[in-house]
Amino acid sequence: MSVKINGIQQLGVGVENLNEAWKWYRNHFSMNIRMFEEEAVAELMLAHTEGKPCARHAVLALNMQGGGGFEIWQHKGKEPEPCGFDVHLGDLGINIGILKTRDIRKAFEKFNDSGLNLQDGIRKDPSGNEHFFLKDTYNNLWEVRHENWVFNLKDKAVSGGIFGVVIGVKNMDESLSVYQQILQYDKIVYDKTGVFEDFAGVPGGNKKFRRVLLRHSDTRTGAFSPFFGHSVIELVQVLDREPQDIFKGRIWGDPGFIHLCFDINGMDALREKVKEFGFPFTVDSAKAMDTFDMGEAAGNFAYLQAPEGTLIEFVETHKIPLMKKIGWYIDFRKRGHHPLPKWMLNLFRFMKVKD
Repeated sequence: MSVKINGIQQLGVGVENLNEAWKWYRNHFSMNIRMFEEEAVAELMLAHTEGKPCARHAVLALNMQGGGGFEIWQHKGKEPEPCGFDVHLGDLGINIGILKTRDIRKAFEKFNDSGLNLQDGIRKDPSGNEHFFLKDTYNNLWEVRHENWVFNLKDKAVSGGIFGVVIGVKNMDESLSVYQQILQYDKIVYDKTGVFEDFAGVPGGNKKFRRVLLRHSDTRTGAFSPFFGHSVIELVQVLDREPQDIFKGRIWGDPGFIHLCFDINGMDALREKVKEFGFPFTVDSAKAMDTFDMGEAAGNFAYLQAPEGTLIEFVETHKIPLMKKIGWYIDFRKRGHHPLPKWMLNLFRFMKVKD
């Protein structure tokens, strides 16, 4: 079986208090669909947790406008350790989470009226697309980007789920090999070098950068692809200062953006492909068990580490809940992985958590 990258499943967000943080993300970003919630020990992540199993509490939350979700993640076996410095654009790893909105001005006004920490006004990126930046209450930086497509047009939220990320890299050409060849972001929307006006309000954004915006040239397939939609990754390399490693001296799960996760099919083929490219899996659940049980969902997962240090997760889903109240789950090992019908994906709304 060939490798199919179906879309961004979720962005991992490490926090110090899961219940408080998830409430904030529900209220402000409408991440209110609970796909699963679990407290367990991350026994397979030893490569990124200093060789020690870590107890954690995690929830996978979605937004009915579509896009990827948030995996909100809190250490329970140790004190979460925040980054010891202010992250500036171009520091190594995931700098910014990108949310999508079909009405950029309405989103800007809503977030402004809610008292959120907007970094600047609405500006245009080098492709002419409008966007703006804000910081959440946990010092994470977000880009809100105009995107016409949404999954559920009736949903009243002003923003949708994860549309992509901005990643700081040390060597642009070295990192591109992972994002273009392995993750299949084969289309370059722009590749520009300079000082950029739209970065003016972002911490460290007044420096000189090379920035490359990537997207897939084709439509993604797979069971959840109608919900995830398409996505972008922007790589930024700061050229006139030495970038810092965002997770230096810390471990996976500590506060900040901890990983970027892709829904895939063909884990066995991917295992061989990443090895050929020189980025073998650092974590591989399939080597330990037939399927990894997350309580309400199950599947196989694996990680690789990109050249700049970003952790990329791959999940091949075996089972998910559709309507937990009546015990309705889908087993993809029996069904196959062709796209789920929209009416079925719309059942996610019954897993909405209301404050």
